[in-house]
Amino acid sequence: MSPDRLLEYLKNIEIKVKNLENAYIECYEEEILLNERANLRIRIRFSSGYLLEPNDAILNDDGQINHLSYRYHFQDKQNNIIFRYDNTPHFPGLKTFPHHKHLADNVVECQQPSIAGICDEVTTYLKL
Repeated sequence: MSPDRLLEYLKNIEIKVKNLENAYIECYEEEILLNERANLRIRIRFSSGYLLEPNDAILNDDGQINHLSYRYHFQDKQNNIIFRYDNTPHFPGLKTFPHHKHLADNVVECQQPSIAGICDEVTTYLKL
C-alpha cells in the first residue's frame, strides 16, 4: 500500500497549522508507525493564552483516510474547556455515536470534524 495519501494528509495539516495567526506550535509530533498508520499530536498556543490540542490516530485504508481515534481539545487561558470533539465511545445514546462534542456544560451530537475545520472554528471563536 502506498503511503502517499497518508503523507499528503499529514502535509496538509502541517500547512494549515503553520498558517494560524497569533499562534505558536508548542508541540508537533508525527509518528508514522507503518506506511498506512500514523499518530499525530499537536499543541498550539495562541497569543491570547488559549490552547488547541488536536490528537489523531490515522489509518490509510486503500487510499481512504480513516480515524481510529481522535480528540480535538480547545480551552481558554484559565484551562476551562471551550470544546472538545472526540470519538471515545462513552455516550451511546447519541445519534452520532461514538462522535460527539463536549461543551462547557453539555455534550452534543456531531459528525467528526477535520483538523482544518477545527482550526477555522478556533480562528472564528478568537475573533469574537
